Amino acid sequence: MSTTKDATVDMKLEVVALGVTDVDRAKAFYESLGWRLDADIARGDDFRVVQLTPPRSECSIWVGKGVTQVAPGSTDSLLLAVDDIDAARADLVARGVDVSEVFHRAGDGSPVGGRDPEGRPYASLASFKDPDGNGWLLQEIKTRRPGRVWEPRAADVATLAELLRETSEHHDRFEKTHGEHHWWDWYAPYLSARQQGSSPEAAAAAADRRMEEVLHVPAAV
Repeated sequence: MSTTKDATVDMKLEVVALGVTDVDRAKAFYESLGWRLDADIARGDDFRVVQLTPPRSECSIWVGKGVTQVAPGSTDSLLLAVDDIDAARADLVARGVDVSEVFHRAGDGSPVGGRDPEGRPYASLASFKDPDGNGWLLQEIKTRRPGRVWEPRAADVATLAELLRETSEHHDRFEKTHGEHHWWDWYAPYLSARQQGSSPEAAAAAADRRMEEVLHVPAAV
């Protein structure tokens, strides 16, 4: 380990704890967003921690009992970075979430309806709240500033093998109902969507769209 004065110890923000009044309700809400359930651990009547992670996020959230003294609903402006705010907003709306219209901020910080007119990264936003009132912001970032690029994560062999098996099963349905095509053209968008956190159903839909709209594979009659 370097001992120069400029050396720093790696520190990654892993978890943010939210105050909630009903743990099961909060858990159901965040799972309905498509967030991964990592753990649900209870110890006696006074402690329970539920960890959930947004798709492709390096940071998770905790909701539970005895895990934080933060008042329910008091957390605000938690940022969810997305590369397409319109698609992200539409996905949440389809899941039954009350999401604001897209907005940007004026020079004084006040919200103004519509996307950032200059199309700048970090500037187009939309907001929503969980059932307790904890506030979230979608923030569109198509191009990150230097030093802020997500690093790709390699899957281990067992995980990759399982993902390929899953892809094969979903592709089998498509192959039986659609015209001739190359299997790898369907696999690619499916695997890409899954690696970005989409559910198997959403990934299959993305692969179907790729085949039918871009590659013009005719549907079976």
